[in-house]
Amino acid sequence: MNLVPVNLDSIRIGQPLPFPLVDEDGVLLARKSFIVESRAHLEDIVGRGRSIYIDVADSEALHRAYVDQLQTLVRSEKSLGQIAETKLSAEAARPRVAEEQRIDWLDLQVQTNHLLRDTNPDTFQSRLERIDDTLSEQARRSPDGTLFALIHLTSTETRMYSATHALLVSAMCTLASREVLDWPETVESVLRKASLTMNASMTELQDRLAVQVEPLTAEQRATIDRHPQASADMLRALGVGDHVWLETVREHHRQSPGPLREKTPAQRLARLIQRADMFAARLAPRASCPPISPAAAMQACYFDENRQVDEAGAALIKAAGIYQPGSFVRLANDEIAMVVRRGMNTSTPKVAVVVNRSGLPTGEPIIRDTSTRDYRIVASVAHREVKVQINLDRMLPLTAASSADRPW
Repeated sequence: MNLVPVNLDSIRIGQPLPFPLVDEDGVLLARKSFIVESRAHLEDIVGRGRSIYIDVADSEALHRAYVDQLQTLVRSEKSLGQIAETKLSAEAARPRVAEEQRIDWLDLQVQTNHLLRDTNPDTFQSRLERIDDTLSEQARRSPDGTLFALIHLTSTETRMYSATHALLVSAMCTLASREVLDWPETVESVLRKASLTMNASMTELQDRLAVQVEPLTAEQRATIDRHPQASADMLRALGVGDHVWLETVREHHRQSPGPLREKTPAQRLARLIQRADMFAARLAPRASCPPISPAAAMQACYFDENRQVDEAGAALIKAAGIYQPGSFVRLANDEIAMVVRRGMNTSTPKVAVVVNRSGLPTGEPIIRDTSTRDYRIVASVAHREVKVQINLDRMLPLTAASSADRPW
């Protein structure tokens, strides 16, 4: 979408809009044919002091609307000064170009899938570094978009389950480390790589189990039980020598409640991974185990084995939110929306309505602020309950947050 700014005076009051209005991030403010009832109504829609834009493809309609507005002013015998001030922004003919290319999430899935099947010591670590760098930078540049893409993919498909699961766990641990726990980059780097490789020894089994209806066999159960040690052994054979990384992988399934400060460096990382691993596993639509809503999955990792608040689980919730980007929620007005951006606190994200109160798809997503009473969230909704096809490429631009959306 190439955007051009629009002067508010170009918008005809009381007439259907000839084009959709969006904000600087491409978020829909008013759809085509919407009728603006007054200037005050327009300012309420846009927000006082903010700019509005249209897609450059609609610029012809903008021009016609602008000419119509001039003609209206002339017929109303407005002064020449008022007419002269009614003009398009000087930048109107100049499309906005994205500063950076968005990541191809499906390609990253494929790369990670190949990585987890790589048994060549000469290529494994270089492949891992490329994927880790890509995911780490994307989480820094677009944390909401990263969560949105990976939670959506985890919740809706079984292809390359092991790879998608590893990417989501790594992304969530990265955000918790950076935004909540404030761990050093050297620690975070080990955390990310351990997250990506924790299940390396059972990648093929994980993918098979995602579509297996029958109960686990004794052999499959044994493989699952020994995979932490087997994965550490596999990584060592592939050239990994970092003892904290290897110990983290060995410990990532151990149940170890209690404060993080009382644990060894590897145990701290393993505990965070263990809670994120638990969350991600509950989202996946595996044939033998129906997924649950992201909010319910997050609640499960918030409490430890003793039903006490878990420090690592709490850090994940603070980083990702109770309602994470990529999840569905029901609003107070009975609309169903998809979370697109985290809000000022964990329970009031920005959302895009995809099903209206009549149960019909909206066509164009409509942005709502859940911190307002009319649009507050009343329930989390599992992906399987929403019968709307989500276009990832179309929705991802809505995750671009302004500085006002987050407290950091």
